Amino acid sequence: MFDFLEDYDLLEAFWMTVKLTVFAGIGSLVWGTLLAAMRVSPVPVMRWFGTAYVNIVRNIPLTVIIVFSSLGLADVFGITLGASDDVDVMSFRLAVLGLGAYTAAFVCEAVRSGINTVPVGQAEAARAIGLSFSQVLGLIVLPQAFRSVIGPLTNVLIALTKNTTVAAAIGVAEAALLMKEMIENEAQLLLITAIFALGFVVLTLPTGLILGWLGKRLAVKR
Repeated sequence: MFDFLEDYDLLEAFWMTVKLTVFAGIGSLVWGTLLAAMRVSPVPVMRWFGTAYVNIVRNIPLTVIIVFSSLGLADVFGITLGASDDVDVMSFRLAVLGLGAYTAAFVCEAVRSGINTVPVGQAEAARAIGLSFSQVLGLIVLPQAFRSVIGPLTNVLIALTKNTTVAAAIGVAEAALLMKEMIENEAQLLLITAIFALGFVVLTLPTGLILGWLGKRLAVKR
């Protein structure tokens, strides 16, 4: 019953999914944290930009963002994120960019909610002894904020893992693209669907359990 699987590289497809998740996750964490800092910044222009970015990007379908990354940035503006002529490499980089830009909006809101849990008195005390806004944020607020939002960030990471399937729209050879090819070529719809569903469970379930445990261990006691 499983003989047809020998003609397909399942491990390579899921490895591509893992790479998309890791690189887009790192990028979205960095950019999302910067956006959260902008949203609580004392500078009105930065607050406006952070708010506008989050509200606009969250309401655009991910497929539109991924397709724009490929057709818009690469084909229209010539932005390929590197000098490689390999179409697969270019598509991977653009997919990471699109996934990271989209997920950063959700990371921003998660981190901002963590910032709001830090008592205002701590920030005021830090400012009273001469620390700048960036020092207060980096040394006092963000370390506590991250500890309180490990759970929400875990949910964002799991959602990102599942959202990588949208990268198939621009030809990235991840799990969803392989599943589409297998369904077109094989008469095993239910079996193929079950295999890929199980694959994503294997990727996301341990992540949720481990980070959930870590979130409880590192939670800020108030």
